[in-house]
Amino acid sequence: MADLPLHGGHVPRWLAEIMKRMARAVAEVVIIERGTEGFLKRLADPYWFQAFNNVIGMDWDSSGSTTVTLGILKTVLDPEEHGVAILGGKGARARAVPRELGDAAERLGLGTKAAALLETVSRLGAKVDSALLQDGYSIYHHALIVDERGRWVIVQQGMNPEVRMARRYHIAWYVSEDITLEPHSGVASDDRGEPLNLAHKESIGARRVVVDVVSEGVRRVERMIAEVNAILKGMMPLFGPPLPRAPRPELPYYRPIRMSPRLLRALKEAYEVRPSSVPELLLTRGVGPEVLRALSLVAELIYREPPSLHDPVTAPINPFKYAFAIGGKDGIPYPVRRDVARVVIEELKGVVERARVGDKERLRALRRLASLAPPGPAEALGLRPGSVEHERSRNP
Repeated sequence: MADLPLHGGHVPRWLAEIMKRMARAVAEVVIIERGTEGFLKRLADPYWFQAFNNVIGMDWDSSGSTTVTLGILKTVLDPEEHGVAILGGKGARARAVPRELGDAAERLGLGTKAAALLETVSRLGAKVDSALLQDGYSIYHHALIVDERGRWVIVQQGMNPEVRMARRYHIAWYVSEDITLEPHSGVASDDRGEPLNLAHKESIGARRVVVDVVSEGVRRVERMIAEVNAILKGMMPLFGPPLPRAPRPELPYYRPIRMSPRLLRALKEAYEVRPSSVPELLLTRGVGPEVLRALSLVAELIYREPPSLHDPVTAPINPFKYAFAIGGKDGIPYPVRRDVARVVIEELKGVVERARVGDKERLRALRRLASLAPPGPAEALGLRPGSVEHERSRNP
């Protein structure tokens, strides 16, 4: 995840054309050098993603880092030519993933079974960062990136209007066998909180109770929720083991549950489905943040199985140095240099064209040139971004 200020406005047409050409050139070099798998793994890395955004000339620290960058990539990458398709987008486009999957799967050479699996991945990925992880950010952008082998990456973004910030989430196929359990490939944010996190391994016990409780029936769950609300108001139970931790009213997770008709309908639907796992529960109609929060409080305050309040944030260094490549839309560190962008794009195009006919000398030269670039603080110390040592070097 990356915390980014919410920015309005739009990209001027002249800059959009530069960004398209630059994005295509960089993507093609990466795909030739590392294949579609290597390209997807880079998009799954929030640090690389932000650096890529900076290199093509977008604002170095805005919410558009996600929406514009993926929108640009969606227009310039052709599934048949590049072996990669980008589906979804901002607002209503996020809900277009199932519709776009049919065409993309056909153009990538994927079968109907793979397309159905990818649709489930998309639905579950959206629920992970909106229902299992409740951190105060509402998802408004969802993109599914797929390659010709069926590998996938989800990049989505949520906004918190109160603090005027956006947060980006990266989920990838290679991180976890269960997309609902610690599936993030990278998290980058200076803002840490204590969200409800049913996607964390510390929540295994709570997850088990949550799935079991929905099979108790709506009336039984209603009674347990009434007991939960009484405890949240300070009425401690006289019998049974002590609570695993004292409820903290300052956290949104611990506010009382309102028994709305929508919540009751969702509980009834879940009871009729009788899910056997968290993924099955998430795919049940109507099961969203409020249902998961209510069931989590039941698990903690009635069954003494507390969910995790761990914020899954790591904080790699901000890749601001990449904004110096051609400049930025916002004029930071300087306005976009069209002349520099033109030269860079033509050079990268030459690298791609020669590599495609078997002449990789310019590609090797580009690789040697990269070795001359000054290292970032972590690289200079020989630390791997995201490691404990890396974090300590940043937060002594």
